[in-house]
Amino acid sequence: MSAIALAGVSRWYGNVVAVNDVSFEVGPGITGLLGPNGAGKTTLLHMMAGFLAPSAGTVNLDGTPTWRHPEIYRLIGFVPEREAVYGFLTARQFISASAALHGMADRGPAVDRALELVEMVPAADRAIGGYSKGMRQRAKLAAALVHDPQVLVLDEPFNGLDPRQRLHMMDLLRRQAAEGRTILFSSHILEEVERLSDRVLVVVAGRLAASGDFRRIRRLMIDRPHSFTLRSSNDRALARELLAEGEVDAVELRDGLLTVRTGDYGALTRAVAPAAQRAGASILELRPADESLESVFSYLVRR
Repeated sequence: MSAIALAGVSRWYGNVVAVNDVSFEVGPGITGLLGPNGAGKTTLLHMMAGFLAPSAGTVNLDGTPTWRHPEIYRLIGFVPEREAVYGFLTARQFISASAALHGMADRGPAVDRALELVEMVPAADRAIGGYSKGMRQRAKLAAALVHDPQVLVLDEPFNGLDPRQRLHMMDLLRRQAAEGRTILFSSHILEEVERLSDRVLVVVAGRLAASGDFRRIRRLMIDRPHSFTLRSSNDRALARELLAEGEVDAVELRDGLLTVRTGDYGALTRAVAPAAQRAGASILELRPADESLESVFSYLVRR
């Protein structure tokens, strides 16, 4: 099992600071990298993959700097966002060339396995120039997987994939993570990150704005009220009891649903059961109404 650690990492281009004093560690499992356009995501991924030097700080894979240590390439599979394929090559040739660059002697079985993983066997011997964007994306992923790396660094890997291919890609990444691999991917589609990631990293203006489970991050947002949706056997009586609680800011009953807003997540969850008991009501459902990755991301990029 491998881990990538960044400590005080910055990267600048002349007077432009792309990444500013970022520190975090990515270990086994799936981590999603989020941020607005121009936030520094691609710069971070290129430094982690060993293709770009940090201007300050360190980027290490299992204690070895990723920059100017070619031996670490054998441990990393990298899919860049930009097109990085030669149109005159077939997918099989392209993936075989990647295997050769990693020094693999018996490349045939590894290439076949990589093609099967991304469901590209039927089109393997066609020129990549005639592929759709989604097919080119899968060819790039196969080239990143051919040497069986322990770390996958993927920049917008879902670009161009149709809905069925997206589901297959998610399943493939979950299986790779279940085998102990470290996977870091960026995506501009929040639903994909929410469904797939064990952890998220949010980068805003070159800085790390938040990291961890997005639900835990949401609960730490003490300056933004939390909303809960409640269903009970007696919503009106329960609403009256909740309004009497000091932790409740507002209660709204509409279309058979009770919405409760509070600034104290923990206090409300502790208050609901006693309030229901006083109201003589049974709780049928209690769930956060705004504990989504979209809610967290919007908060972090706008504050």
